[in-house]
Amino acid sequence: MTYGASLPGQPRGGAIGGPATDRAVCVLAPNPSPMTLDGTNTWIVSEPDSDLAVVIDPGPLDDAHLKDVLAAAEQAGKRVALTLLTHGHPDHAEGAARFAELTRTRVRALDPALRLGGEGLGAGDVITTGGLELRVVPTPGHTADSLSFHLPADAAVLTGDTVLGRGTTVVAHPDGRLGDYLDSLRRLRSLTVDDGVSTVLPGHGPVLNDARGAMEYYLAHRANRLAQVETAVESGYRTPSEVVAHVYADVDRSLWPAAELSVRAQLEYLGEHGLI
Repeated sequence: MTYGASLPGQPRGGAIGGPATDRAVCVLAPNPSPMTLDGTNTWIVSEPDSDLAVVIDPGPLDDAHLKDVLAAAEQAGKRVALTLLTHGHPDHAEGAARFAELTRTRVRALDPALRLGGEGLGAGDVITTGGLELRVVPTPGHTADSLSFHLPADAAVLTGDTVLGRGTTVVAHPDGRLGDYLDSLRRLRSLTVDDGVSTVLPGHGPVLNDARGAMEYYLAHRANRLAQVETAVESGYRTPSEVVAHVYADVDRSLWPAAELSVRAQLEYLGEHGLI
């Protein structure tokens, strides 16, 4: 695929792993699939002149990958001091406990079941490690526990699965809810307008150089899909599987089970708003 300014969010070309901003380095997990794209992006974030680093989303329980993340930090002269999770899906969080064991760090997450060390994460929290500042941004919708992390010094936001580097994400019904997801996209768009965020560091796929364009594309895409689902129901397609076959006919059939989760979320949203 050729990346360029004509694509939503202006995906950055070249290798996905490696330095992405002055403070963020990606270590790509070896778990590519139609759902995970090239694999999970594990992020090492630190101030350039600090010897402490934060790791976001250690990824799957793959010892070789976890040790690669640790080695990348050490080669940069950093000690991992904290582990954070954007959400609890296994491709992001399954390796967290093992990584905490390797690094002797705490794991902080919104979901108490994922934490190690007791301290969670919530709206308004600011993480400061080795001079690094990360601001916690609640972004539920993909899942109920989804978070993003605003990195002001790089005018960047780490979005987990809320915004991907290529394509669009799933609203993982019933845990994920479309109304929450739309609110989260608006919240992220406000970061691009009010706080100058220009770069998206996603949980999968390439870095996006046009954060505002990415958020506006996602919002437009969701509005379009919602209208398509509403029209499909009005045309007599009643069950989620029928709606998927009609609305997502141009999508790889291997992705239809995931699309059905989003359709269920859209049907729920339309019902709640009296539109069907």
